[in-house]
Amino acid sequence: MTQYETHEHDVLVIGAGGAGLRAAIEASSTGARVAVVCKSLLGKAHTVMAEGGVAAAMGNVDDRDGWTTHFADTMRGGQYLNNWRMAELHAKEAPDRVRELEAWGALFDRTRDGRILQRNFGGHKYPRLAHVGDRTGLEMIRTLQDHGIHGGIDFLMEHTVLALVPAGDRIVGAVGYEREKGRFHLYRAKAVIIATGGIGRAFRVTSNSWEYTGDGHALAYEAGADLIDMEFVQFHPTGMVWPPSVQGILVTEGVRGEGGVLRNKDGKRFMFDDIPDLYAHQTADNEEEGWRYVTGDKDARRPPELLTRDHVARCIVHEIREGRGSPHGGVYLDIAWIKEKLPDAATHIKRKLPSMHHQFIELAGVDITQEPMEVGPTTHYVMGGIRVDGDTQMASVPGLFAAGECAAGLHGANRLGGNSLSDLLVFGKRAGEYAAAFAAEHDLPAASESFVNDVLQHALAPFDRGDAAEMPYAIQRSLQETMQDLVGIVRVQAELDEAVERIGGFRERAERVGALPNREYNPGWHTALDLPNLLTVSEAVARSASDRTESRGAHFREDHPEKDPALAKHNTIVRKAADGSMHVVREPTKPIRDDLQKIIEENQ
Repeated sequence: MTQYETHEHDVLVIGAGGAGLRAAIEASSTGARVAVVCKSLLGKAHTVMAEGGVAAAMGNVDDRDGWTTHFADTMRGGQYLNNWRMAELHAKEAPDRVRELEAWGALFDRTRDGRILQRNFGGHKYPRLAHVGDRTGLEMIRTLQDHGIHGGIDFLMEHTVLALVPAGDRIVGAVGYEREKGRFHLYRAKAVIIATGGIGRAFRVTSNSWEYTGDGHALAYEAGADLIDMEFVQFHPTGMVWPPSVQGILVTEGVRGEGGVLRNKDGKRFMFDDIPDLYAHQTADNEEEGWRYVTGDKDARRPPELLTRDHVARCIVHEIREGRGSPHGGVYLDIAWIKEKLPDAATHIKRKLPSMHHQFIELAGVDITQEPMEVGPTTHYVMGGIRVDGDTQMASVPGLFAAGECAAGLHGANRLGGNSLSDLLVFGKRAGEYAAAFAAEHDLPAASESFVNDVLQHALAPFDRGDAAEMPYAIQRSLQETMQDLVGIVRVQAELDEAVERIGGFRERAERVGALPNREYNPGWHTALDLPNLLTVSEAVARSASDRTESRGAHFREDHPEKDPALAKHNTIVRKAADGSMHVVREPTKPIRDDLQKIIEENQ
């Protein structure tokens, strides 16, 4: 029998990004014993890479803003497939979560009269993003960590979770291992919160950090929880495209919020050529009006560069396909042009976008105060994920909760920029609150010894496969190429079918992966253990995309380019069938409450 160390807590949080930390803080504040297991070091979670700001209708820059407008914007952006209860709670509670973060020490940028400054962002009717330059996620994590370490929370860093532990119909903990030494651990808990982020590492070009291998999605799926709307993968329109070593690194939407414009190789500002009917009345039809909007004119409409991310990304791809792209396969994002409008533009850009200025100087040798950036779409966010109750964040398996990117519902078919960071705060708090309440009402049954040993033996299997074993890196690379080429921004049925077939082949190969026989400092072994999760989320995305035979939000089918009214009111559910296969079903969305429907109609 393989040895393992046992830990016992009331609430186990898997993930130490914004959602995980906020959940742990809330659960701990109730007196619950809380542990946080994180894949990397504390402070290195992907949340630190979020740059633009936290969306919250505080009305500090434009007093016309309020929760009803934020709610309507979020529902419109999600093409009304959102969990409307989550969208309501998010819009109502985000301002308090931002003020709470400020009270805990977050140093937000300020208006002249000392209030939290807010900036423009795509899809938001008013300036709504509270920010710290373009380093907002970093400040959020710093603040949550500084506050959380005093709450008696146990942190287990550089641990990877392999499986959730069942007891009857409940989840009562998890099994994992230390990445450094390879030692195994059993984390017993009355309630488990998954806050593991996204799936970006299933694609070749992504803004996501190395941890984003779909662990939480796959853990929940294997434990019997539903996944929802996995076809909706957001490709952020602006990632770096050159040099190749930094391809995909995010270029914040804040660049466009501060006046940056998109141009093709001919210098044309192409976004004016394609403005969707749904947003036409809110979008400027000339460059001068767009400039007035980003400089605070309340009577101006937003420039087309601040349309939703899915639309901007497709417009960029269109320019590239038509041969009007930049030399390295992108387009140009130009903030330097504002020197035509501002006397000291370079200082202004450096003050507003310090990280972007540093990033391009260091990584691409480009001074963004003087010349344009080359950018292109990059896999950025998954709207789909673990299906949760809108109020409690509990999944369809009792005792299992989820928050943040790995939980689905809030964003529907497409996420508005900035809603991710407020999502972490609002629903991280709710997950922690309700997980602690669940733990207080339940006992902690013993974990099945045979289940734990089966998990550990499966984890050790790659060491026994000898010289004929498959290389995990080769399978991972082939999977990423397949997802990038066949399940990317533009999708067609034949390519989706081919992707599903290839993923099945990769899954067979993954059963034969090998690793050098040493559990200490063994990244090959880590990759072998990540592969099943990547395969699960990749198959879920491909099968869900195949089922939705229309184009909606972030999901674009070239063979079905229009919205289908018959598909407008269902969510795509993925669950594990009794025979182990992946089952995809459609489930009607719940009718929206009358008062919320009225808000949507009033904000058309």
